[in-house]
Amino acid sequence: MKLSIKSIVLFVALLGAADFAGAQEVKFPQASSGQTIIQDFGLGKITLSYSRPNVKGRKIFGGMEPMGAVWRNGANAATRIKFTDAVKIEGKDLPAGEYGLFSIPGKNEWTIIFNKIADQWGAYEYKESDDVLRVKVKTIALKDKVETLTMQFSAVSETSTTLNMMWENSAYGVNITTSIDEKVMSNIAEAMKGEKKPYFAAAQYYFQHGKDLKQALEWMTEAEKSDPKAPWFKLWKGRIQLKMGDKTGAATTAQQGIEVATVQKVDEYVRLNSELLAEAKK
Repeated sequence: MKLSIKSIVLFVALLGAADFAGAQEVKFPQASSGQTIIQDFGLGKITLSYSRPNVKGRKIFGGMEPMGAVWRNGANAATRIKFTDAVKIEGKDLPAGEYGLFSIPGKNEWTIIFNKIADQWGAYEYKESDDVLRVKVKTIALKDKVETLTMQFSAVSETSTTLNMMWENSAYGVNITTSIDEKVMSNIAEAMKGEKKPYFAAAQYYFQHGKDLKQALEWMTEAEKSDPKAPWFKLWKGRIQLKMGDKTGAATTAQQGIEVATVQKVDEYVRLNSELLAEAKK
């Protein structure tokens, strides 16, 4: 079939359009890689999203990033941090929500800023009037240079953690805390009204947080009824008995735990119950 010039031109144009569309979909690496960290914390989560520039032989703090000036705490879009629950930052209240995380570097201290406008490009439109909270922390000098900006959560417990920033030869740490006890106790009380009572988890919480040990023992005994040969129930029941001062009862329970764990070939609980038994015999 003979094609007209018009048909050929149209065909070539369509090919070109297809190539252009394909080119638009090509992905290129970012000069500053992105990272999102989701950290379980308290009864909720902290989500941190930021871009990670490299030093690349430049002078960063006191050079590219002036001392005393607001910094986006990364590259590209401003760093974002989201808390599902209310927290305290260096002892100061911060409501649940998502914030732009900015900072002001200094030779001896940093100012850490939580701004209510989370979606910003850089710090170009940053307004101090939108700040929700500012805290000051000490500057930490690093002996070894950190090439890629690094942020991380360290020393994570149920109710406290530290947010660390490290880049070039400077670092800081921000202490974050939260309160969970009132909410957990309320949740336990409500759950105990239902059909599926969380005996095991509730007893563990009571044991670990200095609550009523008599109640904890009753709940652990109820949990044990669901599987009398489970060595983990024996372990925790024995721990509660020992904490209550009942060394004889703890030793008996630990010995039972060793026996059932040995039969089931669960070495971890043979070891843990053996350790409990040794402690009860002191």
